[in-house]
Amino acid sequence: MSRQPRRLSKQERQEQIVAELHIRPAIRASEIAEKLGVHAETVRRDLKDLDSGGLINRTYGGAAVAPLAFEPSLAERDRILVEERRRIGRLAASLIEPGDVLMIDAGSTTIHFSRQLAARSINLTAITNSYGVAAVLARTPKIRVIVCPGEYDATQGGVHGADTISYLRRFHANRALIGAGGLSVKGPTEFDPSFAAVKRAMLENAQSGMLLVDHSKFGRTMLDLICPLSDLTDVVVDLTPAPPLLGALKTAEVVINTPEEDIEVSVG
Repeated sequence: MSRQPRRLSKQERQEQIVAELHIRPAIRASEIAEKLGVHAETVRRDLKDLDSGGLINRTYGGAAVAPLAFEPSLAERDRILVEERRRIGRLAASLIEPGDVLMIDAGSTTIHFSRQLAARSINLTAITNSYGVAAVLARTPKIRVIVCPGEYDATQGGVHGADTISYLRRFHANRALIGAGGLSVKGPTEFDPSFAAVKRAMLENAQSGMLLVDHSKFGRTMLDLICPLSDLTDVVVDLTPAPPLLGALKTAEVVINTPEEDIEVSVG
């Protein structure tokens, strides 16, 4: 009796769709459905999810690769994968020790992290280029908040530029916590080179680097490579990546933290 082929998970289907678009600039939904052995309606739902996450552009009857230099605004991203980012933020916050000095990047996921960190109400110092992160953490008297100077970008909710990078280099931190527009076997990537430079400055001036990304970023490549995987010490994700990304992270000796290992954050 022949064995039935294993049914792909939603994450695996979507990773294969994105991978196919790295080879061909456009594909039809009917082709994807036949190749993956699933119903066309399943593929249409996958394409809708990937389009909402900014990974692809949906077209009539199929999909096209998303531009490398485009990412939705902070407000738009804050409405995507909300529960997944909340879980990432909760887990990342549980890994922070009292007394830590943190450098925190601008982004939707780092704001979720900051909300969970504020709920812990522990003594620490946070240096950030994000006005949203600063506003959240400043509500907790035990957290000292230092905000970087620089040129403000409303789509990112934070500052960037030479002044921001020069200011960051004045400090030393226990951890840098950054987000990214994509995560591939080469490393995390970002669509805006000026914000990628801020992330690099944070990583260079911290003892350890923690990347916070949801599964929609797996296999995605944006314009600017932030750093090789070996420059990271940890990633915090909502789902364990599939090969080859999983293998690349292990080879680089990056610790992979997923909610299965999550520790509930207590308030107060």
